[in-house]
Amino acid sequence: MSSSDIFIGETIGTAILILLGGGVCAAVTLKASKARNAGWLAITFGWGFAVLTAVYTSAPLSGAHLNPAVTLALALKKDGIDWDQVPVYWGGQLLGAMIGAALVWVAYYGQFHAHLTDREIVGEPDVSKSVEARETGAGPVLGVFSTGPEVRVAWQNIATEVIGTIVLVLAVLTQGLNGEGKGLGTLGALVTALVVVSIGLSLGGPTGYAINPARDLGPRIVHALLPLPNKGGSDWSYAWVPVAGPLIGAAIAAGIYNVAFA
Repeated sequence: MSSSDIFIGETIGTAILILLGGGVCAAVTLKASKARNAGWLAITFGWGFAVLTAVYTSAPLSGAHLNPAVTLALALKKDGIDWDQVPVYWGGQLLGAMIGAALVWVAYYGQFHAHLTDREIVGEPDVSKSVEARETGAGPVLGVFSTGPEVRVAWQNIATEVIGTIVLVLAVLTQGLNGEGKGLGTLGALVTALVVVSIGLSLGGPTGYAINPARDLGPRIVHALLPLPNKGGSDWSYAWVPVAGPLIGAAIAAGIYNVAFA
């Protein structure tokens, strides 16, 4: 695979992943969406199908990592990818995640506006607080773009992301790779999608299961940039957790694989 194939494949695949994954979050969250309040099952299966679609689309070009944590694990894996390919994968993944998040905004433009101009949802502006104070923390639609904890305990939040990513990466390394062992194969796409559904159902409750740094960081950047009325903050104080946790989990999973399976 050439660097251009890798970059294009990861950009397209991750954009599809975030478009469909963020799309189901928007569908369940936003006012005037036909799927509003469809619940956690809809979100977990929506993300699983998003993974399936994205992998099948991008695998021929890049091997469909779609996740900096998976790329890191494949670089640490014995006979894995070359380290000089890692920045190419990561660049495509971050760009694709931002494109996918922007497309969610386009697809749900009217719903975002209706949601964020409804005073029953956003309330009245608290003029007693400074603009800076009103723009910190998580805004009312940040969950469409990025993850956040239900209980903000830093060590538990990062531990949850580490554990979930270990499960994901071990499943990819042991069951999901193609014949060359450097990307996802045809059957691996289905395996990975079902594992993502399982992680969401079983481990997604505490933090929203980012298990993918690009999936969280790219859309969070887009949330910060988009001209959404009354959007609130992008919760940058939490943003390090869904980046660091999955990378730590991926490194641990690669170590387990190299010791136990390789």
